[in-house]
Amino acid sequence: MDSTHNSAPCPDAPASPPADFYQAESYTPDDSIGYMMRRIISLVAQGVERELEPSGLTNAQWVPMFKLYMGCASTAAELARQCELDAGSMTRLLDRLEAKQLCSRSRSSDDRRVVNLELTDAGRAAAQEIPAVLCGVQNALLAGFSAEEWQILKSYLRRILDTAQTLHASTEKNDK
Repeated sequence: MDSTHNSAPCPDAPASPPADFYQAESYTPDDSIGYMMRRIISLVAQGVERELEPSGLTNAQWVPMFKLYMGCASTAAELARQCELDAGSMTRLLDRLEAKQLCSRSRSSDDRRVVNLELTDAGRAAAQEIPAVLCGVQNALLAGFSAEEWQILKSYLRRILDTAQTLHASTEKNDK
């Protein structure tokens, strides 16, 4: 941490002090949880894209379609936030989905700056297939795990995610 940040504990920070499992002098990326999680995410994405190839959906395209299908967003701006994309990238992605006739865009009659999104019938049909593909790819990766081990793994990952989100929120709050 640099000296410009307050090192006093933030009320939103996790109650436990940081662990010291990793040491700079013995650090190897292959043994890093960050590296392993990143590789898993990459391999899951490749597997999903391979399974969705017959539908013509890429990894970049199925995520926003699924978020629209699940009701996580209804406007281009909301979808960009949900997918962690900038407005320009989202516009280009929506151009491709619209060209494939999987979604439609319409300007809000109340506020012309707002672009409403809707899946077409073909888009809904394609999006309905996504959960089965996600389950198949993830279940294949969990071959050999017991139901108990799966639950424990999920609880550990949830703890890491919760801590990461708390630290991120704390950092953003301190940066303001």
